[in-house]
Amino acid sequence: MEPLDSFLIWISEFLAGHLYEGVFLAALLETIIPPIPTLAVFPTAGFLASQEGLSIISVIPMIILGALGATVGTTVIYLVALKLGRNILLRYLRFVKISEKKLERVEIWFEKYGDKAVFLGRMVPVMREMISVPAGLLGMKIPKFVLYTFAGSLVWSTGTILAGYYFGASLDLII
Repeated sequence: MEPLDSFLIWISEFLAGHLYEGVFLAALLETIIPPIPTLAVFPTAGFLASQEGLSIISVIPMIILGALGATVGTTVIYLVALKLGRNILLRYLRFVKISEKKLERVEIWFEKYGDKAVFLGRMVPVMREMISVPAGLLGMKIPKFVLYTFAGSLVWSTGTILAGYYFGASLDLII
């Protein structure tokens, strides 16, 4: 079994016993150690919540914890990019196949769309993890970064967790 598969099984098992903590942990780790897919974890959490008979009101803290976990994790990456700077960061980004030319294109794009990029970027797989790098490199103000990150993460968390929740509820009706 591949290490990623083993890790995903562990996250799923952890989620089954620790729904709220599991959502926070998955969101936190996803932003720091990609590729933990919240696109798989969050709907699973919503599904498990519906199967355990939790009300929709009980799912709201799970949604908020998912957004908080993502915000904390991506803020760490933001701070690393801010503190290390472009030259040092480029040395490490080459390991994930990001060249200086790609980084320059992202920086130009980010300068044009900044706030919107952070907000919308938190809702796009892969970009979710990477949007904090140009924000940190270009010195986006941290309160603004945290606000837009939390807002975008809240939308993502809401959509993906509720998708799983309502799928689980629909499955109960079908059965």
